[in-house]
This record gives sequence, C-alpha cells and structure tokens, in this order.
Amino acid sequence: MLRLTEIRLPIDHDEKALEQAVLDRLDIDASHLLRMTVYRRNYDARKKSAIFFSYSVDVETDCEEVLLTKFSKHPHIRKAPDMTYHFVAQAPASAFKRPIVVGFGPCGMFAALILAQSGFKPIVLERGKKVRERTQDTFGFWRKRELDPESNVQFGEGGAGTFSDGKLHTQIRDPKHYGRKVLEEFVKAGAPEEILYIGKPHIGTFKLVKMVEQMREEIIALGGEFHFESRADDLLVENGYIKGVIQNDGRTIESDHVLIAPGHSARDTFEMLYRRGVFMEAKPFSVGFRIEHPQSLIDSCRLGPNAGNPLLGAADYKLVHHCKNGRTVYSFCMCPGGTVVAAASEPGHLVTNGMSQYSRNERNANAAIVVDVNPDDFNGKGNPLAGIDFQRELEQKAFILGGRNYNAPCQRVGDFLKDVPSEKLGKVIPTYTPGITPCNLADALPAFAIEALREAIPAFEKNIPGFSMADAILTGTETRTSSPVRIVRDRESFESISVKGLYPAGEGAGYAGGILSSAIDGIEAAQAIALSISASAKK
Repeated sequence: MLRLTEIRLPIDHDEKALEQAVLDRLDIDASHLLRMTVYRRNYDARKKSAIFFSYSVDVETDCEEVLLTKFSKHPHIRKAPDMTYHFVAQAPASAFKRPIVVGFGPCGMFAALILAQSGFKPIVLERGKKVRERTQDTFGFWRKRELDPESNVQFGEGGAGTFSDGKLHTQIRDPKHYGRKVLEEFVKAGAPEEILYIGKPHIGTFKLVKMVEQMREEIIALGGEFHFESRADDLLVENGYIKGVIQNDGRTIESDHVLIAPGHSARDTFEMLYRRGVFMEAKPFSVGFRIEHPQSLIDSCRLGPNAGNPLLGAADYKLVHHCKNGRTVYSFCMCPGGTVVAAASEPGHLVTNGMSQYSRNERNANAAIVVDVNPDDFNGKGNPLAGIDFQRELEQKAFILGGRNYNAPCQRVGDFLKDVPSEKLGKVIPTYTPGITPCNLADALPAFAIEALREAIPAFEKNIPGFSMADAILTGTETRTSSPVRIVRDRESFESISVKGLYPAGEGAGYAGGILSSAIDGIEAAQAIALSISASAKK
C-alpha cells in the first residue's frame, strides 16, 4: 500500500477528480489501480476565495515496488504505515484475579475494551449511572436546577466528553496508531464513517450516547462486568501492593491490578488516593470564561465567500496570545454551532463547559478563553490538592455572582473591557441554561487573569475581526480545563510509583486531555496490565 499526501482539489470537485489526481501523481493508468482509500481530508482556507481540500490517500496497485523505486525521493509518495492494532498479550489459561477499571470515561472505556478483547474479563466500577439515565439527570439539572452530585456532566457512563463537542483529534504523538483503533471502534459502535478521514472529526452528544451503550455491551459479551453507582471509596494496599477496591456500599473487590481513570473532576477520589499515600503532585491548568459570538461571524471570518458551504460546515478557530504580564491566554474546547452548558458536580458551585451536537447548527459559536495558572498561584508545591481548593473558590464565587441558583454570571465583552457591569444584553443571546445573570466578571477571577483576558481579547481581532465586538458574551466560569493533579506513574510500567499494581491513567490522572488522547492512554495502560498478568502467570 502506498500513501499519497498533499493532493489538492477544489472543494466542489467531481467524484472522479480524486482518482484521476492519484493516477496523474503516480503516472499510471486505471488498470494498475486496485484500490484506494481516503486516509485524511483537510481543507485549507488560508486563501478564503479559493479554499481547497487536501487529501492523503492510501493506494493499492499491481506495481507498488516499481513505483516506490521510481518515486523514492518524492516528498508526498511513500509506503503506507501498518495501522492495524496488534494485541500485546492474551489472557492466560491459568487462573488470575480479574483486573478492575475504575471510571468509564474514554480512558476507562478503551482500557476495559482492550482488556476484554484480550480475554481478561475486566470489572468496571463507575460511580455514576448508565449513560441514558445520566443524560436524563443532566438535562434535568439544566431545566430544573436540580443537581445530582453523582450524575451530571462530569460523572457517569461515558465521562465528561459525552457532553461536549465530541472532538476526536489530538496533537499528541501516536507512533503506533492507537488513535486509529479508537476511531475504528467508534465507527463499529455507530459513529459516522467520516470520522476515519476528515481532518477534525467530531460526533456530538446524542450519537455518543448510543455508541457508549454499544461499547458497554461488547465488553459484557466478552466477559466484562459492570457496577454502576459504585464509587471507589478506598483501596486495599498491603506492603505497597494493590489488593483491591472498597466500594461506596462497603463491598470489597479483590484484584492485583487496578486501573484508575477518575476524570478531572473526581475530587473526592483524589483526596482518598492522597490519604492512602498514593504519590501525586499539583499540576498547571487554566481558568477563564466561555465566549459566544454569532456563528455567522466566525464562518465569514474564517471562510469568506465560502461561509455556509455544507462541505465545510461550521468554522472553528484556535487562538493564542502571550501577555505582557507573562501569562498565556488561549482558546480551548471551541464548539462551532454549539451551546454553553452547566457543568457543576458539587452543590453551591458553578462551572461552564461547551457542547455541540453532530449538526453544529446552533446560532452561536462558543469557546473557553482561558489563562494559564500554575502551582505557584495556589501554593501547590506544598499541597498536591491545592489546585482543587483554588478551583472550588472560583466556582463558589461564580455561584454567588450568578445569584446562588445556578444562573451563570455573564457580561457583554464591551462592558468587560471597560470594567463596567452589564445591566442588559445586546444582539448575542447567551445559550447557557438554566439562566444567566448580568454582572461584572472582574470579580470572578484573580486580577492577573482578568488583566490577561482584557489584553488578549482585543488582540484576537488580528485573527478574527469582530472577536471583541461589544455584544459578544462572556459567561463564567470555566475551571475544569484539565486535572489539577498528576498521579505520578512509572513511564515504562504505567504503575503508580508508590503503589504497585495501581495504574493511573487518562485525563484525571494528568496524562491526557480530550476524548482521543484519553482513550489512547487507556489502551496503553491496559496493555501494561495485560503484560503484567501474563508475566505473572508464567512464573
């Protein structure tokens, strides 16, 4: 198989154009072409009046070796890599204690799937409810202001990514192509096949719900076992080795291998691990606000006369500004055609996040505009859990500013830049439910963050004219950009450096950010468990 890259075609090209471009690139006729598959399709909008698709295509021919020799120095023709997933171990025939997976977000999901497909019959503990029940509770919170601390945007089957844009792209290195395994499993579970090749694939909440259910059923069919509403309240540790998990109902499940994928908001779990002597450290994260603009403004700025073209969809953006006070402000979790959602997991706290459906056809674009914070900002060097306290303090401020009823505090961008409270809204209508309270968001974040945001928002005008429009809306507060802790593990074995047999993984453990990177980390941690169990069986 050959991989051809940088094949450029107009966005309105006909269905035969790509095949002809491949034949022209290889200088062969159609009789030599056995099969071709689109590996990746991106669009290039640097010249808005002439946007084009850029394809990478995998091609099978009857003269591959001849072509590899002929084009050995061509920068865009090479042998395609093997992206097949190869299992590292299969469960031994001899008896072994089944591995436990704590948390069924993207990391736990793929860890459990790999273990199940390898014959290890994992036991999954998920503190929240099944995804469909959880969806009902979450929408109930948005409509009725009734927060269930164990069933919400953060907790429950599918993890926090279930209520998001469902983005499936990452910037991490993936030399073994585990990301391809993730996408193929999602397609098998019901995701659109286009996620295998479009440059920035996404799914959306309603499709994710069905997919999560399907993946759970596959794990069960392979011998896996699920316990919902089962929080890991303690660990059994003997002489530095994991021996099991104690659940919130007092029952104990014994195991010599526990993968813990708690998600970035499992604060009580972090506190339990710290009490148990599991080594962890405070890590940097970011805080800020959600910003909303008309999606039509973003489309026009990014796509010019091609705005609204269904082949391009709703436009997104990615922005970074380095401020005079040494801080960095950047856009995070940008949701084209989406909504701002209530993402609290603790009573009396207010948290925002962004979400899009697969169609991305809502009136507003939203993104988090956040400022970096580090352990020095919250005394994290002396206390690994200090970042949690810092988050809680900001979330409580937001709750109070919003009116203590889960309304979110919000402000027009023009008023924010002038440092005057907003008393009414303009042309941009906030999408946050259950409701909003206009105010002065200067009181919501530390002074250094407000200073940085006031510098960065006008600076983003260079990339997106109209970004600092007076009627754009800021909604507070975004605090859960990533985990505030890292549960330190060995780079080779994936085990905790303080408790053997405990495998911290995913975003909550501090090793991923987003659905795809979390799933990949889950695969790697599951492989480490599979190899460990197999090695023990041979002794």
